[in-house]
Amino acid sequence: MIHPTALIDPAAELAEDVQVGPYTVIGPDVKIGSGTVIASHVVIKGPTTIGKNNHIFQFASVGEDCQDKKYKGEPTRLEIGDDNVIRESVTIHRGTIQDNSLTRIGSRNLLMAYVHVAHDCMVGDDCIFANNASIAGHAHVGNGVILGGMTGVHQFCKIGSYAMTSGCSLVLKDIPAYVMVSGNPAQARSMNFEGMKRRGWSKQTIASLRTAYKVLYRQGLTLEQALAEMEAMEASDELQLLIDSLKASERGITR
Repeated sequence: MIHPTALIDPAAELAEDVQVGPYTVIGPDVKIGSGTVIASHVVIKGPTTIGKNNHIFQFASVGEDCQDKKYKGEPTRLEIGDDNVIRESVTIHRGTIQDNSLTRIGSRNLLMAYVHVAHDCMVGDDCIFANNASIAGHAHVGNGVILGGMTGVHQFCKIGSYAMTSGCSLVLKDIPAYVMVSGNPAQARSMNFEGMKRRGWSKQTIASLRTAYKVLYRQGLTLEQALAEMEAMEASDELQLLIDSLKASERGITR
């Protein structure tokens, strides 16, 4: 299960069935859950906790010191959930004490080759980051988000659940839940209605979100005015998710 050329610190804690490939290096303060497969030439540095049934491909760097110049070697952490696929040459950095000392990635995410997740980022569940997508420090990404290849996300941006970017998008402001953006700088184009259909959402729910998008982007309203109109609409969990993502914005939303 563990290749003889792998270098694993005695202080690391690996479940009995974890597979580790040739020339991989695993440092102290690393915990790896059952069913996880680690390919060759991977470097994992702690403090890092990795859950169950993850697959980390060759040349990934997981849990390394961050690239923030304020970082002075403090014992910050990385937490990764279950059932994630982390492809070739992905880099994921631990947090800083200037935030919560934590970078966190949820479960069932696909990080394609060369993706970068910077310090203090929070990534939800069921996301897909295509090749070369990068999120800068302190970015927060919800559930079910899709980042197109070579998307760049500015530090401190928030991307709401089920949002989507096209390839080569430059995200400088927050993206509300469900919204699709593209361009440099990114601009709102529509909502991810096809994704809603694939998830089996009702026609009524999708129609309500379509109306909310028009209120937000097509009527020339301020954000406060648009929020007031949306809060007057028939309530639903899906609509509330959009409203909450708008209220959580601190950088302003992508328009």
